[in-house]
Amino acid sequence: MSRHPLVKWAQRSDKLFITVELPDAKNVKLNLDPEGKFFFSATSGADNTPYEIDIDLYDKVDVNESKASFTSRSICYLVKKADNKWWSRLLKQEGKPPVFLKVDWDKWVDEDEQDEKSGGNMDFGDFDFSKLNMGGPGDFDAEADEDDSSDTDEETKEETASANGVSEEAPASSEPAAKA
Repeated sequence: MSRHPLVKWAQRSDKLFITVELPDAKNVKLNLDPEGKFFFSATSGADNTPYEIDIDLYDKVDVNESKASFTSRSICYLVKKADNKWWSRLLKQEGKPPVFLKVDWDKWVDEDEQDEKSGGNMDFGDFDFSKLNMGGPGDFDAEADEDDSSDTDEETKEETASANGVSEEAPASSEPAAKA
């Protein structure tokens, strides 16, 4: 009896990323049907344990434009969708997906974020960053020097007090001492 490897997936409007996490996979077989039938089988481990996946994808795919990449840890498939549209789910069947099927959050992009550039083309309007008083490299160095000198002063006071046999205790009360 074969097992199911962990399968991660993510999508864009025009393609799917399907990653089968199976270290040291051997005898890998893949069959991708234009109707969306995805079949994968391989063996792994010292015992050559068989692994298999047989799923129906949500919609049709372009088999000729789809590609596979093999590494020692996983098999990655770039599956080209037949139509450039977002799928509401990966599988044709509705309901709870199989336990071996997970979302690949490292590759996931939401539909409304796909066309955005990552930070390179952000529009901040007429905002003037120079008025934020965030300082500069010189300010950070000066602040660090001040902190160092105050620490050194406190350490010097403690060393002097220790040398004179005076111990630092709680400060004396500001109330006058009671007379007997």
